Amino acid sequence: MEKIPDQPGRRGAVAIVVHEGRMLVIRRSRHVIAPLAYCFPGGGIEPGETEEAAVVREVREEIGVGIRPLRRLWECTTAWKVHLAWWLASLEMPAAFVPDPREVDSVHWYTPREMAALPDLLDSNREFLDLIEGRKIELMG
Repeated sequence: MEKIPDQPGRRGAVAIVVHEGRMLVIRRSRHVIAPLAYCFPGGGIEPGETEEAAVVREVREEIGVGIRPLRRLWECTTAWKVHLAWWLASLEMPAAFVPDPREVDSVHWYTPREMAALPDLLDSNREFLDLIEGRKIELMG
């Protein structure tokens, strides 16, 4: 089991992109924390950066596409002590995914149920899916 970094106060932003009932999901590369885990795209917020700017930058860095943040859906603090802001976002078209192999192994579109069935899903992502399932977070409207 990998040691969880003990650095409280870190912040991150996560993109939730939905298209035809499926959500944009990445499989992390072997070269990052939580290697080969499945999760929504996103990453750290740099000093002075807004959540929206961070999520746009992180998605472009990870998978080479543009997104437009629409609204903040949720926030949580992970087991790694990272405060995450979860943003509903739309994909800028046309979108051709170009994963950065240093960060991303592969890109997928999964329904919430398919994603929840993945064995290597990050816990915060599983918690988010549970909130969708329980209708505590609405992705539409």
